[in-house]
Amino acid sequence: MGLGTVAVTGAAGTIGSAVREALGREARRLILLDRVPLRREAENEEIHTVDLRDLPAVEVALAGADRVLHLGGLPDEAPLPDLLQANVLGTHHVLEAARRTGIARVVLAGSNRVTGFYPVGHRTGPHEPVRPDGLYGVSKVAVEALGQLYADKFGLSVICLRIGSFERVPTEVRHLATWLSPRDAIGYVRAALTAAPSTRFATAYAVSANTRRFWELPDPAVLAYVPVDDAELHARDIPGAGLPSDPDAPQAGPYALPEFTLEHLTP
Repeated sequence: MGLGTVAVTGAAGTIGSAVREALGREARRLILLDRVPLRREAENEEIHTVDLRDLPAVEVALAGADRVLHLGGLPDEAPLPDLLQANVLGTHHVLEAARRTGIARVVLAGSNRVTGFYPVGHRTGPHEPVRPDGLYGVSKVAVEALGQLYADKFGLSVICLRIGSFERVPTEVRHLATWLSPRDAIGYVRAALTAAPSTRFATAYAVSANTRRFWELPDPAVLAYVPVDDAELHARDIPGAGLPSDPDAPQAGPYALPEFTLEHLTP
């Protein structure tokens, strides 16, 4: 299945920048949205400087797209009002613009942090109850819920990728389980954008084939991509990689600590 015209929100971000070149080679047209100005780098690119809180502007920018990759939003812990505006309201506007303009497929950037309180010794699947590790995780739970709503109520085809630790190479012990390599990130995005139209809603962990991973890989019947990279190949370069792990410790690691969220709570 060809990509057709693909819109990417948050195109100036870390993952957006990584997938831009790959998608640009395969898409007929690439519509790039971000609230910071971007420079057009290819003939098939169309640039829009848009704040996702502005629904009319989002609708104009997405007009003509066949598929949307929604990466825009705050990428980490922050005060809840900020997360609600950037992540939840922004996602609502992307889905609503897709509904109004007849876009068939929306791929949402979810996060592994929606299940961060499951223990390291537990292999977690996408159908288990959420256990967010902070306010950011809560906002991503809401993102998934909005995707499910628009799939069930309005018939959009929505795939939510629970993205792992996107890094060029793993640099800390937790990454040995959670790493998502750039190559695998592109593979997951491509598979999600081109999954069968009959897929109404699906959630999948986007993680490399790490020996120590604690999330299930996607069902090939849902998402036809098998990751190829393994963080274990970098273990010798990571201090502490040889130490035993506590199977009862939360998968979120330091993100699960109260201090990680307390600084963002209103006094």
